[in-house]
Formats: sequence, C-alpha cells, structure tokens
Amino acid sequence: MAFIVLMTLPHRGMAEPPSSYDGRLLFMTYCMICHGQDGRGNGPLARKMDVEPADLTVTVRVRSDIALKGIISGRGRQLVSGRDRHNLISDSMPEWKDILSDPEVESLIAYLKFVSTSKHPLMGNPEVGRDLYTRYCQACHGEEGEGDGVMTSLIDMDPMDHSNPLQMNKISNLEMVRSIKNGKGNYMPPWKEIISEGEIEALVSYIRLLSN
Repeated sequence: MAFIVLMTLPHRGMAEPPSSYDGRLLFMTYCMICHGQDGRGNGPLARKMDVEPADLTVTVRVRSDIALKGIISGRGRQLVSGRDRHNLISDSMPEWKDILSDPEVESLIAYLKFVSTSKHPLMGNPEVGRDLYTRYCQACHGEEGEGDGVMTSLIDMDPMDHSNPLQMNKISNLEMVRSIKNGKGNYMPPWKEIISEGEIEALVSYIRLLSN
C-alpha cells in the first residue's frame, strides 16, 4: 500500500544538489585530465607531463580546507619567504582563482574529500542518478538524503539517512544495489521492474555523494 501511495505522488522539482555533486562536475572538467578519474594522478595527460600529478586521495587527507583553497585558487602563501605562490609542492598546477569562484572551490574540495575518504567508488553516473533520486527516492529519504521526506509525515517509517558518511561507509555498493533492486524492510519497495541495472548503479553513485 505504501508503494502505491509513493508512486502516485506528484513529481517535485529537483532539489539543490550536494556540494560534492557540483564538485565532481568541476573535477571532471578541470582536474581529471591530469589527476585521473579516481584522483590518484593517473589522468590521460599525466604521462606527457614533466611533473607527476599529485595523488589527491593522499593530499586532501593531510591538508586543511584553508590550505586546499590556497593550492587550488593560487592564493597560497609560501611559509619560508612569505611571498604568494600557487602550490607549496609544485608550480606546475594552474591557478584557478580567475576561473573558479570561492563556492566552486569549496564544492570541489567537498568532492575531493569524498574521493579521499569514501571506501566505495562511484559505480555509475551521478548526473543520471540525481534525476532518479528526485523522482523515486526523495519522497521518503528527503531532498538531502536525511531520511525526512514528505512520506515520513504520512507513514510511520524511518528511512535511512543517506547524508551520514559513517553509516554509509559501512554499506557496500553491492548491498545498496541489492536493496534498491529487491526492496528492504516493510516500506522500501523493489525497483527492479522500474529502473534498469545501469540506472540503479547511477542512483547508488548519487546517493554516495549525499554523504559529503
């Protein structure tokens, strides 16, 4: 019965995406060519460079947000001489201060934090997953994945909080795919007859980004 009610709800507009979602789009546009899709410095241009691109999965973990903003924007300050310098490691990385706004840099850092801390890779295209989430998941799990969707005021249920990174890191991609395909508990319906395998993988990827 809960499934029927869910499917008859009117389609709502798309919510604002999480910062890490926007950050991924920026990363794929500006950073992936050198740092690679996984951020480990193995991008398609890396072999042509004199300097090896940084492994961002390591770099991000050992630097503060302030330091990362300085490195990305080019507003970093070298501690030894006190002069402005783009990157404390190498001058080879472009300065992005005239291309990326401060909010965009912050979104990029949010995505880099996901890349450096998540135990699970993105298995599909989160751009596809965002539309699927808004259409099929938002009513229960909420616009930002916090488990506070409109259906929770109609039915006594407690949807999973997708915005909690500690909780989400405990769940493998395979487990998430299985839950979406086959349903789970009393109120999570099976979606295998409604969305394809590839769409489910895209949905899992978008859900991953909600936790950052």
